[in-house]
Amino acid sequence: MGVRSMAGEDNEIIRNIKARRSVRNYLDRPVSEESVKAIIDAGIYAPTGFGSEPWFFVVVQNKEMMKRMSDYCKPKLLAQLQDIPNDNVTDFKKQLSHEDFDVFYGAPILVIVLGSNAGFTTDYDCAMCAQNMMLAATSLGIGSCWVGTACFIQDNVEFMSELGIPYDYRVIAPIVFGYEGKAAGRSPRKEPRAVWIR
Repeated sequence: MGVRSMAGEDNEIIRNIKARRSVRNYLDRPVSEESVKAIIDAGIYAPTGFGSEPWFFVVVQNKEMMKRMSDYCKPKLLAQLQDIPNDNVTDFKKQLSHEDFDVFYGAPILVIVLGSNAGFTTDYDCAMCAQNMMLAATSLGIGSCWVGTACFIQDNVEFMSELGIPYDYRVIAPIVFGYEGKAAGRSPRKEPRAVWIR
């Protein structure tokens, strides 16, 4: 019996985990405030080291601001990817080069998960919070995508100020949410490498 054909296939949580994927095409349809609050609420039930709960959330619905953020971040990432020959990276570099390419994929809402610089386990805590949020969104029929490119806003004092981000917090997980447009297939997962010590 392979690792994937195990007990729990009809468990709702496991089905939800396997249904989640990174959505990169969104309908021009708003996500309700109630849904966004439910998604963030699910996020804060993630494990957190020393009970620190180091997260802070900024919800961006302003399209003009999202466009400015996208335009700012694209050349920054392009410069970092310049010497990477990987085929997938090459395709993405072509997209980044287009003036009209939106790193947020036309999503109606961006939620930035920020983490306190004072925490010992901030990066881990906020990453688990982000995963909870994306799984919660999937369960509500809402697509999501962690847009790492948007982390470059951390370097822009004006953006940080406009977004009301406290000086002692950093950007961990910028995630877009919205209703999926053209559905894309997902790549099959490889069998996990695992060592069993018995």
